[in-house]
Amino acid sequence: MSLGPSKVAPEAGLEAEAHGDSLPATPLENQLSERPRRDTNCLEVPLSRAFRRLGWEVGSHPWIFLLVPMVLTAALGTGLIYLPKYEEENLEEQYTPIGSLAKAERRFVQEHFTANDSNRFSVSRKSTEVNFASILAVSITTSLLDQTILSEISKVDDVIQDLYATGENRTQIRYSQVCAKYQGVCVPSNPLLSAWQMNRNLDLRNITFPIYNHMGQPFYLAGTIGGTFLGERTGMNHLLLEAKAMRLLYYLKTEAGEDNELSKKWLIHFLNQFSNIEKSLALKNIQVVYFTSMSRQLEFEATSMTVTPLFHLASLLIILFAIISCYRCDCVRNKMWVAAIGVISAALAVVSGFGLMLYVGMPFVIIVIVSLFFLKQVLGVDDMFIMISAWQKTSLMDNIKQRLSSVYSKVAVSITITSITNVLVFYTGIMTSFRSVQYLCIYTGTTLLFCYFYNITCFGAFMALDGKREVVCLRWLKKPATPDQKCSSFKKYCCLPCDSLPEEQETDVHPMNLFFRDYFGPFLTSTESKFFVVLLYILYIVSSIYGCFQVQEGLDLRNLASDDSYITPYFNVEEEYLSDYGPRVMVIVTETLDYWDKYARQKLEKCLADLENSVYVDKNVTEFWLQEYLQYMENSGQDVNDKNTFINSLGISSSTNKKMMLFQLRGIAEKCEIPLMVYNQAFIYFDQYTVILENTVRNVIVASSAMFIVSLLLIPHPLCSLWVTFAIASVIVGVTGFMAFWNVNLDSISMINLVICIGFSFDFSAHISYAFVSSSKPSVNEKTIEALSLLGYPVLQSAVSTVIGVCVLSAAKAYIFRTFFKIMFLVMVFGAAHGLIFIPVFLTFF
Repeated sequence: MSLGPSKVAPEAGLEAEAHGDSLPATPLENQLSERPRRDTNCLEVPLSRAFRRLGWEVGSHPWIFLLVPMVLTAALGTGLIYLPKYEEENLEEQYTPIGSLAKAERRFVQEHFTANDSNRFSVSRKSTEVNFASILAVSITTSLLDQTILSEISKVDDVIQDLYATGENRTQIRYSQVCAKYQGVCVPSNPLLSAWQMNRNLDLRNITFPIYNHMGQPFYLAGTIGGTFLGERTGMNHLLLEAKAMRLLYYLKTEAGEDNELSKKWLIHFLNQFSNIEKSLALKNIQVVYFTSMSRQLEFEATSMTVTPLFHLASLLIILFAIISCYRCDCVRNKMWVAAIGVISAALAVVSGFGLMLYVGMPFVIIVIVSLFFLKQVLGVDDMFIMISAWQKTSLMDNIKQRLSSVYSKVAVSITITSITNVLVFYTGIMTSFRSVQYLCIYTGTTLLFCYFYNITCFGAFMALDGKREVVCLRWLKKPATPDQKCSSFKKYCCLPCDSLPEEQETDVHPMNLFFRDYFGPFLTSTESKFFVVLLYILYIVSSIYGCFQVQEGLDLRNLASDDSYITPYFNVEEEYLSDYGPRVMVIVTETLDYWDKYARQKLEKCLADLENSVYVDKNVTEFWLQEYLQYMENSGQDVNDKNTFINSLGISSSTNKKMMLFQLRGIAEKCEIPLMVYNQAFIYFDQYTVILENTVRNVIVASSAMFIVSLLLIPHPLCSLWVTFAIASVIVGVTGFMAFWNVNLDSISMINLVICIGFSFDFSAHISYAFVSSSKPSVNEKTIEALSLLGYPVLQSAVSTVIGVCVLSAAKAYIFRTFFKIMFLVMVFGAAHGLIFIPVFLTFF
């Protein structure tokens, strides 16, 4: 993404260079002497002059500038030894907001509500996720309230509880050893199944829902029985007529230490054996799917590795495109090998950037290496196209130092402004609330700096060496003095392809430049085409704005796994049959309260009633220790309003992924006169919905502002800066809107892509608009045609190379990587459309 606003004026004025060893005057300085400027150039001219000197030095000592970056890469590349290989990546830490309210609530719960789970496990009192294995059993025939169906489910339950893993020294790790226990017994996997197992003659026609009282013990069936069909009401419950799904939950010990490690080993064995267990049972009446507390982590890591072949394919495709797009039939000016070195230079930058970050101890996450590769491959080669284009506009009659000095002076502002803007775009991503995005932005921004440095040193040096090849080939392949004199085969092979010889006095004009000058430009500037372009833009912007209101927020963590993962059918079944009841929410009084005070209790009860009246709460399954305690005191004839009696009688009592639920419950708690807090461990993940939009808007505004400031400083024309800013806003709206049409959510992954979109929309539009305002042509149509002829092909090369680099991700089996492809594809299409169609036409109107 390094195509900057070209400093190329009308082509004829760019090729005259002084001979000899003195530094030639830059084309920019010639421009300044030929016509008055309407703008300032306090940074532009000194930067161009500095690059002219650098080009002279690189051309004078190409081997030094070629080898030094390679040595630097070798040194920094040793930092890759610090690349973590087996370290477990914490998905909660990387993909949930930093400093979220839910995390503060969890710390409060952990500090004030400690519990000994060794013998009185209660999942409703847990502030963090525990180790567990979950099985969803779905009846494929009748209701599971049938002896035959329950018998099959019971078989599954028995096999799981008999399952054992092998630990160190071939010791057995049995389920009974690692299970969470209540009063010395493993917590039942399902309350209804447990009641049936204890009494096979249980009357299944009198089961009530959501609470089932069995032998005086209330069982909460909500969330454990799904696909229900309810009958008549009996008190606060309904008669359960039918049910299609049952959840079996096997809670394991989670406390830090040996028990936790043993639980994880049992879970891994469970995952490895479940398919075999299912086959051995030959279930006829039920379908079973499974999931564990480790599944997201393991599946995410496995999914990341599946894109490695795509990684190599993208490299090959980009190299092939670079070679083909830089191919010339002219054997002297052919730049196939130069293009290949340009891609290699970008790869060296990746190694250097990664190595440096690992050396300084920057945390590493899996998504960095996968996504960063594609970003580097598509961003790192774009400077190459504009440098090659500038080189081919130099004269073969000049020496290497003069030619490279001319190239550097022409592209100085171009590659500098695009590099600065791209680095700024990524570094603004550090402000986001997601650590995974922060690390991605730091690695990417730093590596782009290396891309910039290697392009003006390593790649420029190779261009100089290739320039020497041009001189040698031209000398070898000149027409022989006598008709019978022939060029040796060796010389021909050195200068392949040996199809034709260039004229020494002429510069190279690519056929695509002629296409933009002679065909596309005149066609686009015709009255009929302008009218069509305006209509097309109106349709584009209206559709985009509509789509912006349809975008869904948040990253569904199931999307971190591949499409063919075993967790996908699990979540599908859960969503179909068991999504009516979400997490059980804790309501916590955060300050000291006199519970024996009648008026304090009334305030608290009012708050509780407000929470129960929420559309997201089922009051029938509310548990409140105070209500049970007051009932106990009244039954025993004690005064509930006496402090000493209240305290002395107090004993120990135990226990949506929708943003609006979180907002509403927190809002009700805040309005309560009693200081309350609502919390559930799932809120840690729900909090992403509350910050993703804010993070995205903030990052886009900051990055866009940075682009505007940089453009004002380095593109000395206010009108150009305004058009660039307009293009940025328009492309962002378009990409955001069409995300909704392509089923892409606004999440931490798409957010960083939207920030990247700023850089691309800046690059594409800046090239054309600056070339337009810098043109000396008399009419606006001629200015547009000249701008397209000079920069249309490099812009197209940049867009196509990026699409090729990410198109292989469309074949990825995971949402997270397909999202990269979808958004980058939209960015390229809309960015190129603005740079090559919309902006050129709109400039003619103003």
